[in-house]
Amino acid sequence: MPREERRAQILGAAATAFAETGYAATSMDDVAHSAGITKLIVYRHFESKADLYREILEQVAHRLADEWWAHTDAEHSRGQAARVLLAAARAHPDGFRLLFLHAPREPEFASYHAEFRAIQIDLADRLFAPYVTDPLIREWLCRQTVDHLVDAVLNWIDLADPTNDDRFADLTTDGIVAMVRSAAR
Repeated sequence: MPREERRAQILGAAATAFAETGYAATSMDDVAHSAGITKLIVYRHFESKADLYREILEQVAHRLADEWWAHTDAEHSRGQAARVLLAAARAHPDGFRLLFLHAPREPEFASYHAEFRAIQIDLADRLFAPYVTDPLIREWLCRQTVDHLVDAVLNWIDLADPTNDDRFADLTTDGIVAMVRSAAR
């Protein structure tokens, strides 16, 4: 198997193993077993468990950040935040879970989650500023919206198949619009 394919195989298996039992409880033996290879092969591609976990988080965070900035500007934002997050979650469900559920609880990796969450909140602030002028209410709204959106995506990928994803994006967006309208009053 070519080197890049093997790395992708290991990353996918590791994401699944870490998502099931967490960083601390997952060993390199667990990763190797999940990938159907030996631990020696895992170590040929990654120096440590931390390097492996970090690479998973970086892949998901970088893809999300790139997609987020490309598709969620003020002019074209309606529904795009939900679609971008959902597409990333569908493409890498375990990596998405690691970034949003596990990494915040792991001091060594919490910055990956915090950095992307800051990007989300910054964009929400810019989008909501014309409608919600009270800074305290707007900050609460931005945080609430980001948390709601991530939780909604995590729940949706567990409940529904991709054929319903457009409906999800529309419903979620309608909910966010209603929150903004309520906060604007």
